[in-house]
Amino acid sequence: MTIFTSSQKAQPTVALFVSDLHLQASLPRTTAAFLEFLQIHATQTQQLYLLGDIFEYWAGDDDLVTPYNREIADALKALQQHGVQIFWIAGNRDFLVGTGFAEAAGLALLDDPHVIRLAGREIALAHGDAQCTDDTAYMAFRAQVRQPAYQQQFLAMPLAQRKAIIEGMRKNSQDSNQNKSYEIMDVNADAIGQLFAQTGTNVLIHGHTHRPALHVLGSGESQRLRYVLPDWEYDIDTPRGGWISLTVDGVLHRFDAAGGEIG
Repeated sequence: MTIFTSSQKAQPTVALFVSDLHLQASLPRTTAAFLEFLQIHATQTQQLYLLGDIFEYWAGDDDLVTPYNREIADALKALQQHGVQIFWIAGNRDFLVGTGFAEAAGLALLDDPHVIRLAGREIALAHGDAQCTDDTAYMAFRAQVRQPAYQQQFLAMPLAQRKAIIEGMRKNSQDSNQNKSYEIMDVNADAIGQLFAQTGTNVLIHGHTHRPALHVLGSGESQRLRYVLPDWEYDIDTPRGGWISLTVDGVLHRFDAAGGEIG
């Protein structure tokens, strides 16, 4: 299945940024799109940044025994062996990814947020869920499950039990989100301002909200740019997805589900 076409750009690509693929075996077209993206586009860059929720959920690195998960890890490892550096920031769905998966996939785990210095730019990277501070119920849940003691206790359970617990959490989350407004589930402006201050940058790339856009904040020397990555879904009549690239001249480019550049 061919979804993307490789196009020659005036400037070489040095980094690609994607997030919120929510990969799972029940979405074969989305999976195929990601594997094709790796082969066509990611092989043409120096670095690939995976900014969270790459998997629909991750129950622990011992779940690499599942053939689907191993297929994704092997595809990333092949890209790394091709000479591409791969970096990972945890999302709210796959924060249990650890060193076992990182080694199997040939990637490096990064803290959230993380600042890169590349192509003459300083860019802050984040998943984005930590800035959704208006969703107080989620923030309380996030604080609990990100504690090392909680994770250690959870990962000590049998894999099947962990998966059953996660399925229950996903169902509860879906039910709860139906009663929340988009504004509550979006990032908080003050939290974004704090993130810019914390990182000392004027460019931010994040995902999580599934509301792709380029937000221009302020003007002149105080202008800040917030790029929001799209989620991926190719198993529907009108596919959605996309990524951001950084070219060697320091310019950021946004691409849609078909690989067309967004103005």
